[in-house]
Amino acid sequence: MRSAKASIFAVAAGAAAVLAVFAYSGGAGAQGSEMTFFVTSTNPGKGADLGGLAGADQHCQTLASAAGAGGHTWHAYLSTTAAGGGAAINARDRIGKGPWKNAKGVVIAANVDELHGDNKLNKQTALNEKGEVVAGRGDPVNMHDMLTGSTPDGRSSTAAGDTTCGNWTKSGSDGSAIVGHHDRTGLDDSAPAKSWNSSHPSRGCSPEGLKGTGSAGFLYCFAVN
Repeated sequence: MRSAKASIFAVAAGAAAVLAVFAYSGGAGAQGSEMTFFVTSTNPGKGADLGGLAGADQHCQTLASAAGAGGHTWHAYLSTTAAGGGAAINARDRIGKGPWKNAKGVVIAANVDELHGDNKLNKQTALNEKGEVVAGRGDPVNMHDMLTGSTPDGRSSTAAGDTTCGNWTKSGSDGSAIVGHHDRTGLDDSAPAKSWNSSHPSRGCSPEGLKGTGSAGFLYCFAVN
């Protein structure tokens, strides 16, 4: 009798353990699926050559999937210019309607207007897809320059010269791209220095050139649905 009771207890305990693991895994997946905004933790490897918008979007999608948020459709926050007869594309028009939450569940903006106005985006909230803080100004390695190619209101720039590294296809010393500071910190207290999406041009498009002003070639990713 005691042996039978012991067996029943062991089976019950084992079932409870399995349910606990399942519940924990489900909870983690649910938390990941709630993430609708992140800063990339890596660059594809060619500086500002992201393979155009399609390649940048795929990079966002791949990282999101690895973090458990692949159920969303992800787009990179990037603008392009009217080059080669094509129409300019505004970053603000390709990221959905919001709201957007980081990996910790913090809402950084409720909608597109708030994102380009009084948003909650800063070093503590602009986390990568793993929920980690991204290094910024004052850290041993500064990575606060985010590729955007955009104006403060999230549109394609009409300024002279290259502002998107050839619409995200250049990886050499020629060309440049507009970057923003995810930590909202720069050399002074000017509006550009504190801008998350439109601070200054990069020094070229190569990994080395981007590094020169404090960039690892990271970008913002938003879930459009």
